Amino acid sequence: MTRPPESATRRTSPLTVLLHTVTFRQARQFVPAVIPLVAATGFGDGTTTVVALVIGVTALSLLTASLTWWRFGYADGPASVVVTRGMLSRSVRTVPNDRIRGVEVEAPALHRLFGLVRVRIDAAAGATAGKDEELLIDGVTRAEADRLRIAVLTHRSAPAVGTTEKAAPEPVEEEFARFDNRWLLYAPLVGSYLVLPLAAVGALFRLADELPRSVTPQLPGPDAFNLKGLAIFLGVTALVLAVGAVVGAAVVNWGFRLVRRRGSLVAVRGLITRRQTELEIDRIRGVTLAEGLGMRLVQAARVSALVTGLGDAARRGQLLPLGPREEALTLAHRLVEEPGPLLRHPLAARRRRLMRAVGSGVLVTVAGGIATATLGWWWLLAVGVVLTLLAVPLGLGRYASLGHAVGRTSFSVRSGWLAREQAVLQRRAVVGWTVRQSFLQRRAGLATVVACVGAGSGGYAALDMAADEVAGFAVAASGTWAATLTTR
Repeated sequence: MTRPPESATRRTSPLTVLLHTVTFRQARQFVPAVIPLVAATGFGDGTTTVVALVIGVTALSLLTASLTWWRFGYADGPASVVVTRGMLSRSVRTVPNDRIRGVEVEAPALHRLFGLVRVRIDAAAGATAGKDEELLIDGVTRAEADRLRIAVLTHRSAPAVGTTEKAAPEPVEEEFARFDNRWLLYAPLVGSYLVLPLAAVGALFRLADELPRSVTPQLPGPDAFNLKGLAIFLGVTALVLAVGAVVGAAVVNWGFRLVRRRGSLVAVRGLITRRQTELEIDRIRGVTLAEGLGMRLVQAARVSALVTGLGDAARRGQLLPLGPREEALTLAHRLVEEPGPLLRHPLAARRRRLMRAVGSGVLVTVAGGIATATLGWWWLLAVGVVLTLLAVPLGLGRYASLGHAVGRTSFSVRSGWLAREQAVLQRRAVVGWTVRQSFLQRRAGLATVVACVGAGSGGYAALDMAADEVAGFAVAASGTWAATLTTR
């Protein structure tokens, strides 16, 4: 373990101590243990005790924040970035510059109040246990964050802030995408944006349970609801969820803009917490086009980049958080060449999808027939018939989502029904292939082939292809080295 020279080590802003004191960043793990300890001393619950407790917790937060700031340092050089932290247990983390895949500059609301930001550096060097980011430098000025970002992404040392060296000219920007606020109307059709209002409603119910009975509103019981009241309740609930989804999408994506600066893509977004994520274009190995069931109804989609070694790719790799499908396709094809129209999978794949979809409904129907004849439970038979009928369009929809295509420099695979995803990958992204065949797939002459890549989820599958087409697809999608790929 090597340590950088003291002259090269930098510290975060001293205002970080005040910021972390106010937010109890370091003291959070101690506070739950301190409060029961104070309560056990028998000081009572008077005003003096409450004031003393607040002062004590604040002093503890100040002490831990000061020690953490004092023992934290970072250094960036022409070869690597080094972060040193810890007081009793000292750690030095070194990440080579050529392993860095992206940089995110994040400015939460409270950070902006102090004029500070935090910098996350992603590298293909193995994630730290329990953490999404590779390196986190919290509490630097915007100017220092820009200097650090340029330094690590250009693999050279940039002049320090405040020096008399002439600054490099601002790079010319090429706009790739800009978020239209009208696209926020798509948000209620996206499951991830519905999580925020659902969580808020759950929190309100938990809070109501904790309130005294004297201030808790008396709600009518289930017997008081008629069809009209139920319809009003469901309508208000749907409205609250829709408005909450739109607000959540606006908070996350407000002012989203994707531009190209030199050899990087820079995405800026956020209303309360402002984020700037920069990705090297040379590290992009493909894109994914995600279309949920609701999004397909209005021809909407979202686009994410597949970048080698990028942590938390679902968020940091987003190139278009939400927008019209045509806009998403245009952006995707600017980064990866379109491989052509998707080819349908054989009819055996459709039969397999239908059988898997209706299987549970058929079992319930058979059980319902037996229960009707022996116990008179006709309702179980009705449920089985309904499930079987509903499963038919489900199976057909899952089959319609399957497809693959191969182009000159790229290939594509698509699958999924509720959450349909199409991955468009460069040929150079493939590092290996995996072919899977179940007993039923072998009987039907089908196989599932997985392209193993060093980006995104690590593997993208073409489900239920014709088994005799697997080798040809692999060779066309990656090269002659995959010619030995065969299925039994």
